[in-house]
Amino acid sequence: MKLSMLLWLMSVLPQPLADQTCLATTVYLEARSQSTVGQMAVAEVAMRRRERGQWGDTVCDVVKSPHQFALTTTPLTQQIDNLVAFQKAWDIAGKSITNWDLPADERRIFVPRADHFATASIAPVWSRNHSAVTIGDHKFYSLN
Repeated sequence: MKLSMLLWLMSVLPQPLADQTCLATTVYLEARSQSTVGQMAVAEVAMRRRERGQWGDTVCDVVKSPHQFALTTTPLTQQIDNLVAFQKAWDIAGKSITNWDLPADERRIFVPRADHFATASIAPVWSRNHSAVTIGDHKFYSLN
């Protein structure tokens, strides 16, 4: 399936299902080759941003914010063709949404306070002077 088709689906699905689809697609695009913990950490950043109201009030708004996640920087013709990886991303998205529905003190947290991440081999300008947690190929930062 092409990314463009998934984006269309996200626009017509009811909110809870749309959010899981948006988050699963983001996890797939950003971290499909990473460990479960790495994928959960990517999802956690999006969920934390949603909770804080940064970049939107829904998961879809957050991950569709311009230049924030791969969902807006990946060509629309990109094939989402690794169904095993997408199923794992779907499961992780569901678990992450369920986790963030819990009271804050009951949540399982992988990257405390992190609201940004980048590929570990790249140091974006915004990452300077910020400590990071590295999980797999990503570094997770707390900027806000």
